[in-house]
Amino acid sequence: MAAAESPTADTDVLVIGAGPAGLTTALQAHAHGASVRVVDRRTERFRPSRAMMLHARALEGLRPLGVTGELLARADTGPEARIHLGRRVVEARMGHAELPDTAFPHLTLVRQADVEDVLCRELQARGVPVDWGVEFRGLALEEAQGLVSADLRRKGHGPELHRSRFLAGCDGQSSTVRSVLGATWRGGPYAVEAVLADLELDGALDPGVLHAAIGRSGLAFLFALGEGATWRLLATRPVEPSPDARFGQPGPAVPGADVARLVRESGLEATVRDVRWSAEIPLQHRLAGTFGAGRIFLAGDAAHAHSPAGGQGMNNGILDALNLGWKLGFAATAGTPLPDLLRSYSRERRLAARRVLALTHLIFFFEASPHPAARLIRGLLPAAAPLLPALLRRRRLTSLAIRLLAQPFVRYRRSALSLDAAPRNGRWPRPGDRLPDAPASVAGRPVRLHELTAAPGVHLFLERDAGPGALGADLARALAAPAVAEGGPLVHVHRLASHPGRGILAVRPDGYVGFRCGEVDPNRLHAWLRLAGAVRD
Repeated sequence: MAAAESPTADTDVLVIGAGPAGLTTALQAHAHGASVRVVDRRTERFRPSRAMMLHARALEGLRPLGVTGELLARADTGPEARIHLGRRVVEARMGHAELPDTAFPHLTLVRQADVEDVLCRELQARGVPVDWGVEFRGLALEEAQGLVSADLRRKGHGPELHRSRFLAGCDGQSSTVRSVLGATWRGGPYAVEAVLADLELDGALDPGVLHAAIGRSGLAFLFALGEGATWRLLATRPVEPSPDARFGQPGPAVPGADVARLVRESGLEATVRDVRWSAEIPLQHRLAGTFGAGRIFLAGDAAHAHSPAGGQGMNNGILDALNLGWKLGFAATAGTPLPDLLRSYSRERRLAARRVLALTHLIFFFEASPHPAARLIRGLLPAAAPLLPALLRRRRLTSLAIRLLAQPFVRYRRSALSLDAAPRNGRWPRPGDRLPDAPASVAGRPVRLHELTAAPGVHLFLERDAGPGALGADLARALAAPAVAEGGPLVHVHRLASHPGRGILAVRPDGYVGFRCGEVDPNRLHAWLRLAGAVRD
């Protein structure tokens, strides 16, 4: 009797969830060589936006995927704010900041629904449509074949078994993938909930400006970015946490009288004429015990839950996805196991999420906590209002705030993928640090470093005085057959005429430095490229 044939993968990567994290994971994995399927249990693509902001680091990471132009076309990149502190109103400009090391030196106001639409359209253009109305029910590992078998269900159809090399759970705070994985979910609920509403207002509020009010009872924001009306309200109010709450998901509608009271008590100079849509959203702060085990990974809200403070939730999920996606792409097409590469995702991003959670927890305490100390501080803010205009006119201070929201504290220096070879090259950032944008020249042409890295893959920067044969014959042969995707090779070599020296720098596909050396060491560089899955030998 002939032996049964081993099952084959339907796709390299199966992504569960089509929010910003899931869509970015799919795009990044596909751009780095993987075949991808995306499923989402929602039958309707549109849902009200819960996030309204992209920060510079997320835009930098999305740039190689070809979506930043359309995102910026739908965004407000020069927002102005009016901060209402009792009867005092302070104006703040949050547009272009003094941040020369990024191509996106500004806050970017853009609806989550627009972010998802842009990412969906890009996936569709690459032949990867989202499969709506398909629910993930469970999984079984097939270790012998190195596959993950997912039990999928479409309403009105029988069960479907989908086999993939890797599975990415991007299915939100109530993640089924996380439950099946058995990952702990540490943290707790806030004694505060968010209220979202799309409103029509009467009053003198300028619709071209973001309005913020901070009072003893909490905070309230009004954006002229409503989806069912002119204005979108984001407010907070104290609540007794419920064990049955569906955290992170829009809950029941909020009575119109309650919405009107939130606007009135905020001190914003408007009255509610019409509530077109509203929802209460329970909030929590949590972190998964692991972001990955074997061939299964968690990203976005499935891995961490934030308050809305600082607009970090959507951004942090996108940064998870940019980190995970290229690793899945390279690992899926490597032909050999890359355990260190895959393990690095959880080790890098879980530490990053802990730091971001600490930041959002601190901001949210002062913005919205019902704790007496927080209420006292908020109550004292109107007295400080006369000092704020002078402070906010100092662009350095607003620039520091915008930089902080872009997570400059996230580094991967202790990662297995961060290699600082001797002799050290102090002219470049340390391995594990983000590559800052800066002017350079290549073959007599002035460029910016982030222009050079604005294509999927690993980017090698050779300094000016490195010899023409500096990479060595063996590495040159390996680079002649690097990892490839539909867009072309995924290792790019740039000789920087503007940077004296004989060293080399390797930049990962997510924009972080992976390898540096003061003189080109072909053997060490080759070993790092193999570790990262970027060469096939």
